Amino acid sequence: MPTLFPGYVKENGVFMEKERIGLWRKRLQAIIVDALIVTLVLWVLSALINPLVAITNSYGLLNYWSLLAGVIMVAYFTYLEGKHGDTVGKKLMKIKVVSLEGPIDFKKAFLRNISKFLWLPLVVDLITGLALGNQDRYLDQLSKTRVTTTDIQ
Repeated sequence: MPTLFPGYVKENGVFMEKERIGLWRKRLQAIIVDALIVTLVLWVLSALINPLVAITNSYGLLNYWSLLAGVIMVAYFTYLEGKHGDTVGKKLMKIKVVSLEGPIDFKKAFLRNISKFLWLPLVVDLITGLALGNQDRYLDQLSKTRVTTTDIQ
């Protein structure tokens, strides 16, 4: 079916570039892979910490588990994106974070990933970015970074 906007498709009532839709799918798949890796790390930590908590009867420490999970999530993304420009999930999906001004560094990586501390801020970050008329998350815009594909087509 011909369209008035070549190179664009209408998805959920919004016209988006075909490449950006494919990129968003890859980004979703990448964050699922990365979340599984972080979850695995948390399971290992849990297996190590829970016996100590039981022995010392320090069950109050478990109240801080979600805080620790958020810190680990942000640290994982910040370190890998700041050092390599991608994470394990991004590498598998053949996408990469690039800086629009100079090389990617830890400061830019931290700024763009702070919303991954918990899932609700990440959703707000995404909605805010899209509401402002850009096809990137708000913190991507603020940190002057962009996720791009590494596929050579």
